[in-house]
Amino acid sequence: MESRHPQSTPRPDVDDSDAGLVVSAPKRSAAGLPSLSETLPHAVAEMGPVRAWQALRALNQKDGFDCMSCAWPDPPDRKLAEFCENGAKAVGWEAEPLRIPTEFWAENSLTDLASHAEFWLGQQGRLVEPVYKAAGSDNYRPISWDDAFGIIARELNALDSPDEATFYTSGRTSNEAAFIYQLFVRAFGTNNLPDCSNMCHESTGLALGDTIGVGKSAVSYTDFAKSDLIIVMGQNPGTCHPRMLTALEEAKRAGASIVAVNPLPEAGLINFRNPQRPRGLIGKGTDLADQFLQIRLAGDMAMLQALSKRVLEAERAAPGTVLDHAFIEEHCEGFEEFAAHVAQLDEAQVSAATGLRAEEIDELAARYLKAERVIVTWAMGLTQHKKAVPTIKEIVNLLLLRGNIGKPGAGPSPIRGHSNVQGDRTMGIWEKMPPAFLDAVRDEFHFEPPREPGDDVVDSVRGMRDGRIKVLVALGGNLVHAISDTGAAEPAIRKTRLSVQISTKLNRSHVVTGEQALILPTLGRTEIDRQAAGEQFVTVEDTVCAVHASSGRLEPIAPGVLSEVAIVSRMARAVLGESVPVDWRAFENNYDVIRNHIEHVVPGFDDFNTRIRVPGGFVLPHGPRDARRFPTASGKAIFTVGELETIQVPPGRLLLQSVRSHDQFNTTTYSMNDRYRGVKKGRMVLFVHRDDLASLGLADGGYVDVHSEAPDGVDRVLRQLRLIAYPTARGCATAYFPEANVLVPLDSTAEGSNTPASKSVIVRLERVPAPA
Repeated sequence: MESRHPQSTPRPDVDDSDAGLVVSAPKRSAAGLPSLSETLPHAVAEMGPVRAWQALRALNQKDGFDCMSCAWPDPPDRKLAEFCENGAKAVGWEAEPLRIPTEFWAENSLTDLASHAEFWLGQQGRLVEPVYKAAGSDNYRPISWDDAFGIIARELNALDSPDEATFYTSGRTSNEAAFIYQLFVRAFGTNNLPDCSNMCHESTGLALGDTIGVGKSAVSYTDFAKSDLIIVMGQNPGTCHPRMLTALEEAKRAGASIVAVNPLPEAGLINFRNPQRPRGLIGKGTDLADQFLQIRLAGDMAMLQALSKRVLEAERAAPGTVLDHAFIEEHCEGFEEFAAHVAQLDEAQVSAATGLRAEEIDELAARYLKAERVIVTWAMGLTQHKKAVPTIKEIVNLLLLRGNIGKPGAGPSPIRGHSNVQGDRTMGIWEKMPPAFLDAVRDEFHFEPPREPGDDVVDSVRGMRDGRIKVLVALGGNLVHAISDTGAAEPAIRKTRLSVQISTKLNRSHVVTGEQALILPTLGRTEIDRQAAGEQFVTVEDTVCAVHASSGRLEPIAPGVLSEVAIVSRMARAVLGESVPVDWRAFENNYDVIRNHIEHVVPGFDDFNTRIRVPGGFVLPHGPRDARRFPTASGKAIFTVGELETIQVPPGRLLLQSVRSHDQFNTTTYSMNDRYRGVKKGRMVLFVHRDDLASLGLADGGYVDVHSEAPDGVDRVLRQLRLIAYPTARGCATAYFPEANVLVPLDSTAEGSNTPASKSVIVRLERVPAPA
């Protein structure tokens, strides 16, 4: 395809196949010179030298913009380069000057676009004009903003009930956009506000909310360097939040012990070569994990109960010297029931569930007993199992035994993945916001919001599948590629009357559409946001409850591209008219107006506009962390009793998890490589232990179809994966997300949280020929 504007020419020749797949040994260290050699050339190639310099020097700085690629907190003192390799790639992906030209839409049908992988779609450039797919058409065509909002208003207002629409949110959305989005949705009349939290840390929010009263991390950034022991569970910081490795290195240098609990050995937890230290560039780096427990998938709950059992046994052997009795007496309830339950734990069941030797658990117990201050961190490796919620509650049980919460260097620390996924929930993006929040919305805006709980992500897909939900609006994200059970999700979305995507770049959700579809282009986090009152900034909340400003520094990709706030404000005006007394135009003109309302509605945001202008922002109050004050029904932290349930994997089957590659952020792939795991130019691979391959009569380099085995009897298949003999836990297999979503049944979810159980899928492998 030729163009009058070479910088605007899409990349039709991007190779998104696995034809050149190369496999080598996995790496034993992360970052270092290879990271530098990846980061700077990639940024310059994507953005050009001037734009790259402007973007990277502002990334994660107090007067710059917040990285969109993770929610890891910023240190009090910022370095000149306060970003990681993946953050730089995320910025390059968003801030590239390449634009999709108008003629692209006539030349590329949806059928054509659907034949390409996610990587190819993302490489075509930035979206710069609203486009519309009419019913019966196989192409998008450009449309005016007014006409686009008119279509949304027509379809939403034609519904028999507001509950026939669902409104998805991605974690990249700012606090300001999220707040007015939930306001619009509730003014429209529904609580159908699914978001990406439903697919990641929903289990965390429920577990922590039930036990300590706050569903967020109970530590700060500086707590890591004050800790004696950091247990990292179900998490790969070297890929998913690489700046965490710096905090772990600081903790290690301060004397902390680090333990990694994971089915896969991950390079970032073995050794970190800090590219900002001479030792990291020319030396051997810093060994991080003092102990690696290679646990089987879904075995974490059993291991945690076994740890607590050993702590209680140590107390019985030396009464009054192990447990924090004063803390338990004053601040906890349920201890006796928990202690009695754990005392009956079957060690044989623990061994079967975890694949660990008793001596390995003994060693970790000894580390825990020696430490005065303990942090436990976790991510998707814990939250995406059937028993995710009780597993996370076992983390709380373990920490409560020795008072490891509400003191420096200690506490539970879930690590969020998306940059403002936590802030969106704080702003009201949740289908089940508590009555106090809804009362505050009513009092501030003088309308009665709906009170019935709405649909989360899984229930929204069910609703679209069943014809109950007829309109999907998505503020960012890539829902169809992120949700489980691709074979159910794609037909469900195609049954809607209208799907609306508010996006910066093309993704799979733009080619799997309703009868009608709209794509509304929006400014990125990197770009200057000019409104009637002047240049605007937005705010975000990181994984440790710190709120800070984010100001774009690059010129917008094209004239006429609107901010998320402007899009939501205009959409609300078009749909609602004068039906509610809300000045949507004022929100768009000046984001201070939004923050003034947030101050009145959301606890912890007193004097918001003043405090957010202090460099570095402020930290939200957190009762358990700040004062050992637990906002549960009883006012105390709660020990819980969880019944252990081991997944029974039939002979000849494996337990599968899906993971990101290194060059990936959520569903966005920056390249077809996974450097740390030794995979280059391909993604259709399956990691299996060499001994498991042998027992199945398979071999490294062979190809298989992967079939999931679920109670519903549906044969879900991921075809032609190249086998890689890999040092994973025995009985376990790993494939890439989101490709492996096709294997996860929609109804296979975590108890209580309804999060897809993507980390524990029973599969069988069937040998097939290599691709032609």
